[in-house]
Amino acid sequence: MESSYESAAALVGRAAGPLADHLGPFVASLIEQRYAANVVYIKARHALAFDRWLAKRRMALTDLSEVHIEQYQRRRRHRASRAETRRRERCEVTQLLQFLRGHSVCEAARVEFTPADNLAADFGQYLQDRQGLATATIKRYRTVAWQFLDGRFGCGEVDPRTLCAVDAIDLMQRQAKRMKPPALKCVGNALRSFLRYLQYRGEIAPNLVAAVPAVATWATTPSLPRAISPEHAQRAIDSCDRRTSLGLRDRAVLLLLARLGLRAHEIIAFKLEDCDWDSGSLRVHGKGGHERLLPMPADVGEAIAAYLSRGRAASKDRHLFLRSLAPIRSFKPGSDAIGSIVRYALRRAKVDAPHSGSHQFRHALAVRMLERGASLVEIGDVLGHRSPQTTSLYARVDIRALRSLAPPWPGGAR
Repeated sequence: MESSYESAAALVGRAAGPLADHLGPFVASLIEQRYAANVVYIKARHALAFDRWLAKRRMALTDLSEVHIEQYQRRRRHRASRAETRRRERCEVTQLLQFLRGHSVCEAARVEFTPADNLAADFGQYLQDRQGLATATIKRYRTVAWQFLDGRFGCGEVDPRTLCAVDAIDLMQRQAKRMKPPALKCVGNALRSFLRYLQYRGEIAPNLVAAVPAVATWATTPSLPRAISPEHAQRAIDSCDRRTSLGLRDRAVLLLLARLGLRAHEIIAFKLEDCDWDSGSLRVHGKGGHERLLPMPADVGEAIAAYLSRGRAASKDRHLFLRSLAPIRSFKPGSDAIGSIVRYALRRAKVDAPHSGSHQFRHALAVRMLERGASLVEIGDVLGHRSPQTTSLYARVDIRALRSLAPPWPGGAR
């Protein structure tokens, strides 16, 4: 039978087991998420086979869980299958289970939380409510807190009063075996933040925070921002194929990076209502929940409009930029989706950039504004810096202005 949407729908129409009423909507949801016809057909085949297996065992859907998927994969006929076939089958049936849970057909997954999980979650909530940190930073800090607690208490009860300096040193030593100094320094910052949280709760002494070892990165001054050249940035933008939906999306993303210097997570967070076409402005959701309005340059507006009219798939998701592959949805917060767009564009344009990340466009905009006479305050407003000290880093990039401040070398040419 030909693998088409119609054949997939006809296939699940044969279902006579406990899933009979739900496989049709399941296939419809796959089509809505823009899965290819042959992929939908394969998923439908796995779903039908699982339905027949459930019917033989007269299982109730309300009790369906991952345990039954394990049992399904241990059936006699399937034991000789290749590992890749078994892995694919597990993914397909698990997706069906998630669909059923999302429609309240069966119970949600039962997750057992340890005391360490709960305290790390409380810490993450504190960072969000009181500190206003970015989602990615909260996730990173919460992970370090859990690693610290899990290494000390395991699955047992957590008693912060028993923590001592050796516990903090032990975590840093374990992480030092697999991390480079810059990453290890971030772990130290996260651990200090967690210990300050415990101190805020009155559960540890203040001197425990100071016990976290400092990490030497062997740099007396911060490194200079590495910016992509205007020519290379334009080549990357021009490499996007405007005849395809993917090219239209990537071009809009690259123009937002180059013209407005946005952070990757700010682009991911854009929603349709953040584009004010009447005033020609964009609402940017920055770090810590702070918002700022930026003017929408003409070429940026044209690129976004082209993507919305000819490239963006129909979706209930209100985020501006969506994935190009099924399931069609927004990029996950904290993902490297924008970085991937930049890397592919640089590769297409055959550009040897300072590095492959999206931040080089942000640095390039700051350097260009500085060269054109913009003040550090104005640069900070565009980039969304909360501290003038962060923006002051770019003052060291303007070599011409700094050269005029340098005193003459004794005995040198006058």
